[in-house]
Amino acid sequence: MTTFHLAVVTAGITQPSSTRLLADRLTEATVRALTAAAPAGGGSGAGAGGPVEVVVEVVDVRDVAHDLTNNVLTGFASPDLQVRIDTITEADAVVVATPVYAASYSGLFKMLVDVLPKDALRDTPVLLGATGGTARHSLAIDHALRPLFAHLGALVAPVAVFAASEDWGSVEAGRLGERIDRAGRAFAALVNGSPRVAHVDPFDDVTPFASMLSDLRA
Repeated sequence: MTTFHLAVVTAGITQPSSTRLLADRLTEATVRALTAAAPAGGGSGAGAGGPVEVVVEVVDVRDVAHDLTNNVLTGFASPDLQVRIDTITEADAVVVATPVYAASYSGLFKMLVDVLPKDALRDTPVLLGATGGTARHSLAIDHALRPLFAHLGALVAPVAVFAASEDWGSVEAGRLGERIDRAGRAFAALVNGSPRVAHVDPFDDVTPFASMLSDLRA
């Protein structure tokens, strides 16, 4: 059985949060699609070589808001924040959901992105989600979120989901569910066709100082 690690980043401010709800539903749709995919013998995606066990780890940015501020000011991550950073950087794929303020992602969400190591999300499949009070903010996904993750080198899923206030608890809720399911299926297809390239730690293969000295004496 293949173990697939999915990190879910949600930047909702309130509790309960529609942003967290959207993140949860995108995650459920993705997990369903990944586990339902037929094993591709000899392939290299999430479903290659047998059944898939999806391990989901949620990073609620609200929980480390103060730690993020301190990290930005000092350059050092607290143990709690470091755990969350490691969760994101070590994941095989990432689902993100942020509220939209002033036609862009939240400042708290951007702070988290700012403290991620360089190239942490390079070649990582990312599914985008956003929430807002009105559908007029839906373009924030294309003019703010997509360019951000393209700059980070992530493999951004072509299908994203924006949920406005009217999408919840109305006749539009069914259409929102359909859009979420479609996004999950498309993301699973992207993940299965795009295996994660392992990050290389430049300090993994360092010549010991003693060896360098012996070379100089030779």
